[in-house]
Amino acid sequence: MTSIQCENFQQTVSSYLLRHQSILDLLSKMMVTTGCVNRAITKSVTSCGCLKIHAKKRPLPPDADLKDCKDFFSSHLEGQLCENCRDIIINEMGKNLFYFAALCSTLDINLQEVLDQENDKVTTLGHFNMT
Repeated sequence: MTSIQCENFQQTVSSYLLRHQSILDLLSKMMVTTGCVNRAITKSVTSCGCLKIHAKKRPLPPDADLKDCKDFFSSHLEGQLCENCRDIIINEMGKNLFYFAALCSTLDINLQEVLDQENDKVTTLGHFNMT
């Protein structure tokens, strides 16, 4: 997303946000939309079955260094999102992004600044950015 796209999105969100202008409403809507993203992903496993989760502890050899860790860890996902599940998840993520942008605007924080700062942190810290 370019900085112009980010700015345009944040301005659009601000102009259409009518009902949930209270910080308390925004915080609760962020939690609700995060839950909806989680539920949509869960439903892709439990209802659709396009994704499967095979989670277990992956042993890390004592002599492994930090750059080798990526080889030992996984997402625990098997399969690929079907078109329907993908559309639902994108829709739910969009709602979440909408309220995140609204929260940024309410707090007078530029969404692009948040993205840039986080990107700089990840780039600078590299593998040590284990948040």
